[in-house]
Amino acid sequence: MFDVGFLEIVIIAAVALVILGPERLPRAARTAGLWVGRARRMVAEVKTDIDREIRDSELADMRKLGEEVSSVKDDVSKAAQSITDDDAMGDVVDSIKESAKTLQQDATEKTDTG
Repeated sequence: MFDVGFLEIVIIAAVALVILGPERLPRAARTAGLWVGRARRMVAEVKTDIDREIRDSELADMRKLGEEVSSVKDDVSKAAQSITDDDAMGDVVDSIKESAKTLQQDATEKTDTG
């Protein structure tokens, strides 16, 4: 996050030593370390929460898509079943067979007479 090099850290430590003195510097460094640790943990928790929310959102989208696909599959199955069960389709097939048989007989008669 911050681009702090070794030289900057040395300068900050020297200024802190001059301002705080050798007696209070270790306690101040420890307190600063605790605050930095807390801040890092808080950032890590926020990242984890965001990742979890994104993953949950993606899973919800996937479930919704799966349900839609299942619904379409059921609709197609019902349509196929209704076509299979529909007597009209059988009548159409029978009609086509009869027409084909009639055409074949006509063609046979014409070739026999011709």
